[in-house]
Amino acid sequence: RSSYSCCYFVLPCCFFDFHGKYSRRQSKKTQYREYLDFVSQVGLVCGFRVEEDCLRIPSTKRVCLIGKNRTYSPVQCAVIDEQITQYIHNRQPCALVSYDRRTGLNHNDDSDNGRKEVGTEFPGNETETAGRVWMPGFQPREKEEQVRNCATLPRDFVDDVVLSVANLLLNANQEKSCHNTDSVTTDSWNQGESLSLKEVAEHLNKETLKRLKSEYGGLQTLLKNSHQVFEVLNGRVHIRDWRKEKPSRKNKPEVKRRLSAEAFKTRLCWFFLHHPDGCSLPSESCPYAHGTEELR
Repeated sequence: RSSYSCCYFVLPCCFFDFHGKYSRRQSKKTQYREYLDFVSQVGLVCGFRVEEDCLRIPSTKRVCLIGKNRTYSPVQCAVIDEQITQYIHNRQPCALVSYDRRTGLNHNDDSDNGRKEVGTEFPGNETETAGRVWMPGFQPREKEEQVRNCATLPRDFVDDVVLSVANLLLNANQEKSCHNTDSVTTDSWNQGESLSLKEVAEHLNKETLKRLKSEYGGLQTLLKNSHQVFEVLNGRVHIRDWRKEKPSRKNKPEVKRRLSAEAFKTRLCWFFLHHPDGCSLPSESCPYAHGTEELR
């Protein structure tokens, strides 16, 4: 009912009807086959030529249904919409019938108001109209789905958080060294301490945390995205030591070897720019550029 030009692809999985769990009606079929037939029937009622296909995926429920073409012309949209509304109405539990009478979705009501409530247009307030066009309480997804994996956050904001967390880990290691004067280390490169995500969050200001909470995964996602600087394991944050990274295997496919070579030194090395001890790797071994003159 989105529009006449709408097409659909659906991979039926869990057995649900419009208002709750799907109730079986034919014992001669398997539950899965019966449910596929039900979903296919919905497409037919909506005026689609329904096609069935089987996906090559590792799942027992891999049959998909596709609606690419309509069985009616655009001038018949109003008639088909009445048909769809009646179909939804007939599948409603008894408890919901009285509620639908108030919203105009009950076709037993022949008043003008009843007919107007079932329009297919979306003028004005789409949320209010959607409740009448589809079914009560239905909230359609926004036309543009927001990306919330921290990838769209401003670069300056991400850089500030990365630098703050890195300094926190490095300073925590220095404080530990001051308290433990008997320990002697032969490694002069400061890898910092590991802290839990909770401990790191406690050191960030409220505005930063509020902004991160609006993203999926929040702080953890941002730190994992900063693969060059951090390693997040079992809920703890470490500064990545590239000396410990396993070298790429020589038996990699040619395509992957070529892609790795093309991505070599296309970004500046964060450690070269910000770490007090510089990068732990020499310039020729580091996959990132030590200075703008090395950028490719």
